[in-house]
Amino acid sequence: MSGALLLSAEDLVVQFSLRGRKLTALRGASLELFEGETLAVVGESGSGKSVLAKTFLGMLDKNGTITAGSIQYRGKDLARLSRERDWLEIRGKKIAMIFQDPMTALNPLKTIGEQIREVIELHRGMDRRQSKIETLKTLEAVGIQDPERRYRQYPHEFSGGMRQRVVIASAVACKPEILICDEPTTALDVTVQAQILDLIKALKAEYAMSVLFITHDLGVVANVADRVAVMYAGQVIEQGTVDEIFTDPRAPYTWALLASLPQLGVKGEDLFAIKGTPPSLFKEIKGDAFAPRNPLALEVDFVAEPPIFDVSPTHWAKTWLLDPRAPAIRPPDSVLRLREKLLAERKLS
Repeated sequence: MSGALLLSAEDLVVQFSLRGRKLTALRGASLELFEGETLAVVGESGSGKSVLAKTFLGMLDKNGTITAGSIQYRGKDLARLSRERDWLEIRGKKIAMIFQDPMTALNPLKTIGEQIREVIELHRGMDRRQSKIETLKTLEAVGIQDPERRYRQYPHEFSGGMRQRVVIASAVACKPEILICDEPTTALDVTVQAQILDLIKALKAEYAMSVLFITHDLGVVANVADRVAVMYAGQVIEQGTVDEIFTDPRAPYTWALLASLPQLGVKGEDLFAIKGTPPSLFKEIKGDAFAPRNPLALEVDFVAEPPIFDVSPTHWAKTWLLDPRAPAIRPPDSVLRLREKLLAERKLS
C-alpha cells in the first residue's frame, strides 16, 4: 500500500424514499483508501459509484439516508454527522470533489475567479486580497494561462476542457487530503481527456493528495489508478491492485467489464456486450446480483449471496467461483488474451 489507511467505508447501506417506495442504492458497500494512492471505483451506470462518493461529503439528496454501516476518517465516523456545521469542517477543506459536468458545477452568474476565491476565503480564513492572490496561483497551477484576465471571466467564456480545469482549481484550492473525481473526463474529447488525467496526476503529487477516481471506463483506470474497486448493484464485488484486476480478475462481472473493452474486439466479430440489465434496487436481491446476466452462473448464485474470498493480501472478490467446492471455470477468451498481452508487455519492459 502507499501509506496508512486514510478513509474506510464498511458495510454502508443507503436508501432513498421515492414516491412511498424504498430504493436501496448501496447494499453493504465497503472500500478502503490509503494515503498517497489513487483508488479507481468502476462499474456500470447505476451501480452506486456516485452515491458512495457523495456519502463521503454529506451530499446525499434530501430523500437519501445512510441506514447502516460506517465511514471512518481521522477518528470520525462521517456516517454519523448530521449538522452542516460539522460537514463544513470536512467538505472542501479535507475532502473535495470534481464533478462530472463543469457547467452544472459552476455558477454562470459569477466570474470564475470569485467562485474560487470564495472557497478559499471560507475554508482557509484569508481576507479578500490574500484569497485573490491564492486563486491566481491555483489557476496557474491547473494550467490556465493569463490568470489575471481569466479571473474576471464567466464560465460561458471557457471551453469544456478549460471549465473542467476551473472546477479542478476550485477543488484543490484548499489543499484537501482526499480528492474525489466523479467521471471528470466523460464530457470531454479524447485529447482533452488525456490532458485532464495528466493534470490530476500532477496535482496529486504536488499537493500530496489521495485520489478516489470514479469511472465506468476501464481504459482510463489503467492510466491513473494504483488499486481498483469494482461495483455492481450497490456493492463492491472485487478489489485489488490494477495489475491484479487486469491480469487475474476473479469475479464474473469483472470478466464481463474487461471483455467489453473495445480494444479486445476481434476483427470480423461483434464487440462483446453484457446481456440484460442490472437488477431493480427497489426489490430485495437474492443470491449474487449478477447471476441473471451471467451465463456461467452456478445454482448457488441464485440462492445465496457470496461471501468475500481472499485471493491475495491485496485482492479479494465476492464470487462462489472462489469457493473450494466450486467447479473450475475459465475466464472468457478475451480476458485471457488481455492477460497474455499485459504479461508479454511486462517482460519487454
